Amino acid sequence: MEKEIIKVLKLWMLEGEIYNFIKVWISILISLLYSFIIPKNIPKGLPRLISLLPVVLLFLNLPLHLHTMHLGGLTAFFIAWLANFKLLMFAFSIGPLSQPSLSLSRFIALACLPIKIQQNPHPNTPSPQNPSLKSPKKGQKSLLNYSLKALLVALIVRVYDYHEHIHPTVMMFVFAFHVYFGLEISLAVFAAAARVLLGAELEPQFNEPYLSTSLQDFWGRRWNIMVSSILRPTVYKPVLCLSARLIGRELAPLPAVFGTFVVSALMHELVFYYLGRVKPTGEISTFFLLHGVCLLGEIALKKWVNGRWRVPQVVSGPLTVGFVLATGGWLFFPVLLRCKADARALDEYAAVGAFVKDVRRALTS
Repeated sequence: MEKEIIKVLKLWMLEGEIYNFIKVWISILISLLYSFIIPKNIPKGLPRLISLLPVVLLFLNLPLHLHTMHLGGLTAFFIAWLANFKLLMFAFSIGPLSQPSLSLSRFIALACLPIKIQQNPHPNTPSPQNPSLKSPKKGQKSLLNYSLKALLVALIVRVYDYHEHIHPTVMMFVFAFHVYFGLEISLAVFAAAARVLLGAELEPQFNEPYLSTSLQDFWGRRWNIMVSSILRPTVYKPVLCLSARLIGRELAPLPAVFGTFVVSALMHELVFYYLGRVKPTGEISTFFLLHGVCLLGEIALKKWVNGRWRVPQVVSGPLTVGFVLATGGWLFFPVLLRCKADARALDEYAAVGAFVKDVRRALTS
């Protein structure tokens, strides 16, 4: 039986992607070990930045060795975007990697995973000293919540079998929810593993974005919170400080917000290039720049109204979500579909299923 299992594992390892994935992540771990030992002992600022630049450049190259949606896409997001931004902050002694007395395991986890440790854990958070407290913290979700979303993903996968009989617009919305649920579940799995290994309370990655009541609410507090927490110190605050000197504090948030969307657009273009290996068309950038402009309009309108009048949430909620879905269906999701993201994702689900069957067969033989 052991020989059969080894044979199955060798067969799948030699398929290429898994083998490359292991090599890529070994390179990542070695690079982060270097980042923990060497630059940490170099003065912050330009000297430390120079010592980290080889790692940053390597992290931009490594995703090119992977081609699948899940292994390649998540690795690109984790290291080319999140890890690189965290290392750039680390060069100037800011951000999560600059915490004093940070252990090697926490340094690596914080650098390459989409997690952020809660600085002031909720008093009702379960812990070894208080294991009986099981209520999820506000913003975090229960196992039932993720189970329901996993069930919805399974149902969505079945819907693809009947796509020829469903209107393309409806399928676009189905694909949109597939992307959201799949991304949230994938990030939650990594966060759960990190929570167990680190023994720390982590901030959630999503906060039910379909309940957003404004673009500020959607982008700032509900959608991909990890990215927001990275862009705030690396882009928003520096641009805010510079703008305050040039145009005054009252108008400074406007270029800071727009600059954040510009950087987000560029990073999304990069991640999409890793996914499809095709020349960018500018649609992804247009999507984020459009949302940046609309968010500026929303901020200006709120300042002008100054709390004298509010749109009821029963109206603002559907308008916000409808706008995000409509613009996403126009500019964002077609790019993913041209990369055949839906078909490739289904093929990868089938490959995982085949792998499980092979292992089960080896165990019973």
